[in-house]
Amino acid sequence: MILGSCKEDPTPKPKGFLKLEYPEAVYKKYLSDCPFTFDVNAITEIEKPRGGGNYCGMNISYPRLNGKIHITYIAVDEELLTKSLKEAQNLTLSHAQKAESIETYPTEDKTHNRYGMVYVIEGNAASPVQFYITDNKKHFLRGAAYFNTKPNYDSIFPAVHYLKKDIKVLMESVEWKD
Repeated sequence: MILGSCKEDPTPKPKGFLKLEYPEAVYKKYLSDCPFTFDVNAITEIEKPRGGGNYCGMNISYPRLNGKIHITYIAVDEELLTKSLKEAQNLTLSHAQKAESIETYPTEDKTHNRYGMVYVIEGNAASPVQFYITDNKKHFLRGAAYFNTKPNYDSIFPAVHYLKKDIKVLMESVEWKD
């Protein structure tokens, strides 16, 4: 016993951080059955579009991130566009109870008829990123990111950061089929 107790005093070790690495994004054009196309990250899996007529929906699945982006498209007129814009804002604000902050990033591309908004919801909200894109005439596309886990913003932050880049590319590449 005496010989075993002559070891050095233990020293505390620095805390470690989880290192999450995601592949470099490579984008490809997704030609959907819906009235729009867009660029999507090659690591995703897209569920077959559902709906018809004035409505089309799909999920862009990220198996490595354990999450999805839910996409909803609606053909609109002026009245329905106003209603859809208000609904998109209300759906985002419904997360305000769990949000520490909601950052907004407007986007406008007059050349390609793309106008939209990205909402980044910091905090333990169910959907940390939401967005919409429209041509302000006939097309309205809304999206929301969800992760298949209990919301914990600190844990999902790297995945949210990765998805924000993909959402930006998606919004900048939307082309409306007329």
